[in-house]
Amino acid sequence: MVGMIARNALIGVSIIGLAIPSLAASQENRPSLPAASADKSIASPQRQRIELSDGWQFNLVGPYSDDGALDFPQAEEWETVSIPHSWNRVGYYLSDPETHINTPENIEKTQGVGYYYKTFDAPQLNDGQRMFLEFDAVSRTGEVWLNGEYLGGHRNPFGRFRLDATALVKPGEANELYVKVDNTQPAEGNSTADVLPMTGDFFVRGGIYRPVTVVVTEPVHFDMLDYGGPGVYAATTDIVGGDAEISLSGRVTNSSGSDAAITVVASLLDDQGEVVGSWQEEAVIAPGATSELEGSMRARSPRLWDGLSDPYLHTLRYELRAADGTVLDTIEQAFGIRKMELDPEHGFLLNGRPYRLVGAGFHQDTEESDWAVSPEQVDESLRIMLDMGANSLRLSHYQHGSPVHDLADKYGIVLWSEIGLVTAWTNARDQVEAPQGIVDNARQQLLDLVHQNYNHASVAAWGIANEVDFGPGRPDFLGRPPEVVADPMPLLNELADLSRDLDPHRPVVLANCCEDRGMVDVPVVAEAVDAVGANRYYGWYYGEPGELGEHLDGLRLKHPEIPLSVSEYGAGGAPNMHTDDPLGGPIDMAGRTQPEEFLTWFHEENWRELAHRDYLWGIWLWNAFDFGTTVRAEGDAQDINTKGLVTYDRDIRKDAFYFYRAIWSDQPTVHVQGRRYVDRAYSVTDVRVNSNAPSTTLIVNGSELAPLSDCDQNVCVWQDVRLAAGENAIVARGSFDGGPVEDAITWQLDEEQHHAFRIDSGAVVAASAEVQFGSDDFFVGGTAGSTDQRGGRGRQAVFADIENTDRRDIVSSFRQGDFSYRIPAEEGRYRVTLTFVEPGEQAGARVFNVSANGETVLPSYDINQRAGGTLKAVSETFDIAVDDGGIELDFSPVQGQALVSAIEIVPQD
Repeated sequence: MVGMIARNALIGVSIIGLAIPSLAASQENRPSLPAASADKSIASPQRQRIELSDGWQFNLVGPYSDDGALDFPQAEEWETVSIPHSWNRVGYYLSDPETHINTPENIEKTQGVGYYYKTFDAPQLNDGQRMFLEFDAVSRTGEVWLNGEYLGGHRNPFGRFRLDATALVKPGEANELYVKVDNTQPAEGNSTADVLPMTGDFFVRGGIYRPVTVVVTEPVHFDMLDYGGPGVYAATTDIVGGDAEISLSGRVTNSSGSDAAITVVASLLDDQGEVVGSWQEEAVIAPGATSELEGSMRARSPRLWDGLSDPYLHTLRYELRAADGTVLDTIEQAFGIRKMELDPEHGFLLNGRPYRLVGAGFHQDTEESDWAVSPEQVDESLRIMLDMGANSLRLSHYQHGSPVHDLADKYGIVLWSEIGLVTAWTNARDQVEAPQGIVDNARQQLLDLVHQNYNHASVAAWGIANEVDFGPGRPDFLGRPPEVVADPMPLLNELADLSRDLDPHRPVVLANCCEDRGMVDVPVVAEAVDAVGANRYYGWYYGEPGELGEHLDGLRLKHPEIPLSVSEYGAGGAPNMHTDDPLGGPIDMAGRTQPEEFLTWFHEENWRELAHRDYLWGIWLWNAFDFGTTVRAEGDAQDINTKGLVTYDRDIRKDAFYFYRAIWSDQPTVHVQGRRYVDRAYSVTDVRVNSNAPSTTLIVNGSELAPLSDCDQNVCVWQDVRLAAGENAIVARGSFDGGPVEDAITWQLDEEQHHAFRIDSGAVVAASAEVQFGSDDFFVGGTAGSTDQRGGRGRQAVFADIENTDRRDIVSSFRQGDFSYRIPAEEGRYRVTLTFVEPGEQAGARVFNVSANGETVLPSYDINQRAGGTLKAVSETFDIAVDDGGIELDFSPVQGQALVSAIEIVPQD
């Protein structure tokens, strides 16, 4: 297509897989399996479509071995499955296993070869009709045999492919179909060495995980072998004076034995069935040839596809007619007329006006179905994101299937679609350039991506890479960094050129990780594309959230002509792990300590940096949902990335979800944070409510607190709210024009905790003890520390052996420096117990004073001297009377830094 999908860019790229010996040589090893009944045929005017979903047999052989023969297991070793299907099941939560599908017992992480087998009754083929096998995706590679003969294959784990089965099929009879699937982890010299992605923080499942369909066409038809695409294409090239100019293309294949005089007719219909634009072109197609017809139409004053506010879709109908007017083939597709632009100053423009894209990265797996998701499950995921207020999704980090694109068109969701080029583009440690096989595979994935999704109004940009700029700083958990870092620019430039040739109407984009982050030998990959996304994790992997804005401003100044977005930012968060203060101690980015409240704080502070930077053309947090990966043991999960705002099973919307709902959505939103932190540690706490109401009231145990308005970032905070012993009813009520909206939760405070304050100093999540402690809270100043050394990502944790205590986990953390605690204790008499553990200083190196409400209670205190050495717990106790000002404990250094490991304040009768 001139000016659309350029044909010269497609020459010389094969979709056929590895050459494997014919099954005919292994007839004696083939299993005797029951024949499947004929699948229900879905008829269209000229095409038959028969979905091959049930009655498949599957056998997971295991690791790949190429011994020159295909040795099939015996019949009893096969199991019956339905397509879509994946043999992998990845990721499970450690908590509440009875509420989850995935458990340690049913996880399957095998990478290697699986065989699928099915018999199906083929339809009759009349008057030269053609039959194709259509696979929407097979991962990583698929090789297909029909009736004992090799038919073809595909080496893109994410794209649709079709094979012409006419020569091998037995019309009107039972046919035997074998598919060999291989998801071996790529490595130099193995069966998938050139199949992207090479690595990444997600697991590439194995299986026929999207539908399989038999398609029967007339001998003259719209091209079925056009890289899995529909063979017909359209693009809105301009909107002037209210009219839209639409470029059109149709590829016609003549499989008959004589010339075919044909006419291609394209009609654009509104939702009432009225034709609002048309085009037709005549041609004579030689036998065995495929020709492309091109043209354009003008749509008069069309209703535009306008994002969430009006995702209006026309119907684009292509008809292929014979010389006598007989309709030979018809394709209908939803088509939205819109204009999308990226501007370095004003961000994303939709139909000529600024339209800030906000949303999340989106992986395709769910706990229920892993990669073999149904359209209904995709719909559920998109509806959840719409409920949050997202108007865009970044389809990470590979081509997603048709359902998400179709639904995005329908709902008005703007998409960033990308290929599976992630982090690495070589497969050996000493390679200085991308092997040709990997280059070809990247091109293949881009060809499939663009052809199959070109007509979707929702697609705004084609992504060609994610984080290929790590250089020598690649994290070890993504595979050992190469000895010599290849230059990614030749590959990126080639892919960018290919993308522009295929589709000059959409920008080429990529996401980088590392430019201007102080890392060495980082290539400036932004210069290869039209627009860029920055994956930045300030406040999680490095730095503080407050540094993000200045960093982005610097990138903008450095590349003033390249539109900039934020394509990832996020943190881990376990919805059953809680803290009283998200800044009370260190978060373990590679381990278990990842409380939900920190995730909320992280997003609040990052959004503070992003909200008013209007030059950003898009902002996508990471991630929409927890997702499966095999490189993480974090939070309350194994082999799950817990950065999702919604859990893997779509069951829990974490508090951070409602933070965005309150600021992104115009739906009335009132949400009390901390609903899963039911058993509270302290009788005094801040209550935080996400609310976009003009005024919000908090009601605690029936008593109304003063309403709040104009809350910062729509987060209303009532400070120092006192809880009663037992059950506490917390209700937030927002006053909206349409009436009040409420959210109600219940917290529990044990009698033992009422009026008491037991603080695990330096811990963001309190350790367990015979009595409940809270995490570090009520402090002013100081820093958190620990006697232990963290583990995670291959590092073994080292736990200090602390003497003189049965609360090792409580006293292993500490707060140190020059700091104080301001405890909101009510009037009464209290006993204060301070516990200290010297982590390493010798006597005399750490000396400090401790005072309570201005009176020195521990002068010139030396932990080492008092305890008799390091890593030995020692406690000091004193009583204090409180009037109405609470208790203030001051820790003032004399020599070195002051330190405390635990604080207990218990009322005295």
